[in-house]
Amino acid sequence: MSDSTQAMEAEDHNVSGPPRHFGLIFAALMAAMLLGSLDQTIVSTALPTIVGELHGVNHMAWVTTAYILAATIAMPVYGRLGDLLGHKALFLSGIALFLAGSVVAGAAQDMTFLIIGRAVQGLGGGGLMITSQAVIADLVPPRQRAKYMAPIGAVFGLSSVVGPLLGGWFTDGIGWRWCFWINLPVGAVALAVGAFALRLPRRTAEVAFDYIGFALMAAAVTCTVLVATWGGTEYAWSDPLIIGMAAVGLLTWVLFFLSQRRAAEPIIPLWLFHSRIFNIATVTGLLVVGIGMFAILGYLPTYLQMVYGISATESGLLLIPMVVGMLAAAIPSGRLMSSTGRYKIFPIVGTALVCLAALLMSTLDTGTPLVLVCVYVFLLGAGLGLTMQPLTLAVQNDFPASAVGTATSANNFFREIGSTLGTASVGSLFAHRLTNQLSDRLPTNAAKTVGDTHSLTPALVHSLPDKVEDAVVLAYQHALTPVFRYLVPVFALGLVLAFVLPEKKLADDNDHGPDATPAAQPGETGPDTAEASAPTGH
Repeated sequence: MSDSTQAMEAEDHNVSGPPRHFGLIFAALMAAMLLGSLDQTIVSTALPTIVGELHGVNHMAWVTTAYILAATIAMPVYGRLGDLLGHKALFLSGIALFLAGSVVAGAAQDMTFLIIGRAVQGLGGGGLMITSQAVIADLVPPRQRAKYMAPIGAVFGLSSVVGPLLGGWFTDGIGWRWCFWINLPVGAVALAVGAFALRLPRRTAEVAFDYIGFALMAAAVTCTVLVATWGGTEYAWSDPLIIGMAAVGLLTWVLFFLSQRRAAEPIIPLWLFHSRIFNIATVTGLLVVGIGMFAILGYLPTYLQMVYGISATESGLLLIPMVVGMLAAAIPSGRLMSSTGRYKIFPIVGTALVCLAALLMSTLDTGTPLVLVCVYVFLLGAGLGLTMQPLTLAVQNDFPASAVGTATSANNFFREIGSTLGTASVGSLFAHRLTNQLSDRLPTNAAKTVGDTHSLTPALVHSLPDKVEDAVVLAYQHALTPVFRYLVPVFALGLVLAFVLPEKKLADDNDHGPDATPAAQPGETGPDTAEASAPTGH
């Protein structure tokens, strides 16, 4: 089949509906998305065993940080290059990189090679999360796209729950290396389907890659992630290293955005910010999804283990209602968006539900039944299910086909930054409050019994004398539940933004208007044309 025939078929698909074998292609995209998001969490429960075997406890944080850093840096690059060169090649490259990193990490005999493998995995994983969404945008018209985007959103919630469970199961059974080996057969199938069944137009634009912009962005993201990860934990916030890194991060962010004004092919084109839909949807997603989901999910399992005395596996299973809530809300809302072409009401209702869930979680105490906790988690999932993909869909719908990958990747990029900052902020606040609570509540003669309060584990807490155990449990309860209340104003701001989000009706399958017809490829005629084809604010 010639390139021109493939291009014509892809255009026809975008107008009339999904192509042949779309079910197989969609399954491969879902598998790729799951692999990319799952590996952010799968090693969390395996880490103690991994660092013990590889003698690298002092480098433990880098096993997770290396992946998140590389994935975040890669996201906008994949989005921009995909729009210029075609998404199929970038999708296959992302899978190949991810599999290569999995091999290196799975075979690692020391921490250095493990961290290198995780970084290579991240470079591929960031691409999988972006190009999977961009490929759907290539193949499916906006109106039909809504029902396919709903399961994609649920994958993120599923991975946050299944990842730690799967990592623990592998570690206790066939070995932690299967956290990485399991990627090979699944990734190989996705790679084969993508190579042989996926038909997308090939683009031949000459790319002048923005090396200066990439270097500045990498430095800015690295400083941001490390300050968020190390501040208040590895180093005090007042430590010169943290202050210096924050200053360098701020400077490089400024220089990065200044560089994008002059770059021939900017990584994050500034014309994206001409769109009110992009700006509002991105900030709303950063606040509600980036901060909300990851901040709450990062610390709720610890709370459940400490307060209720359940195992790590059980605390993970108690988060399943969130995934159920996501699917229960996302799938029907996706079908409604496909039938009506309207999306604005869903982020409004979803953000309101997230706000309500956080408010209800702030009322948790040691006597709250676990069934009620599951109800609150379900509400959180339902709210996220109504929020995540409609916001992404709104962004995609406001740009021509030639800029969908760039817009999607930038939207996800800022959401990832939000999740990093949100998780770190909540963690720092929780740790500060916990220290104060333990100091206030523990009897003066309990210090020797408890030991180092920074090394408390659920098993240790529940082996303490009843009076001391009750004091520690109350400390955890009073340390974390107010933090949920502090998040309510953040979600309330997201709700206000959802109300003012402009709504641009999703293009109908047979709509041949300007919103359904791909504009000129920005990279082919220079940045002036790119700005001309970008939204001017709806």
